[in-house]
Amino acid sequence: MLPRASFRRPPSMPEITMYTSASCGYCVAAKNFLRSRGLEWREVRIDLDPEERARMVERARRTSVPQIFIGDTHVGGYDDMMALHRAGGLEPLLRDDG
Repeated sequence: MLPRASFRRPPSMPEITMYTSASCGYCVAAKNFLRSRGLEWREVRIDLDPEERARMVERARRTSVPQIFIGDTHVGGYDDMMALHRAGGLEPLLRDDG
């Protein structure tokens, strides 16, 4: 397991929340991407907590993982996050001006 980045989220930066499960390759890819950008996130393992799974489905209206939120904004899954990044929409969300 790779060590967590030493990045400290500035108070103005929204929290990144990622709903994951243990056997999810896209979850690993999403975490690797965020780590490569020096970002931290709060990981919520839905395979360990049925209540968190229900909360994820309520928030995201999806049952697949990962489901990624920046603040209260639902980014979607890994492919959605990468499409948003390629379109230039990820950075504004991280700066909380998107």
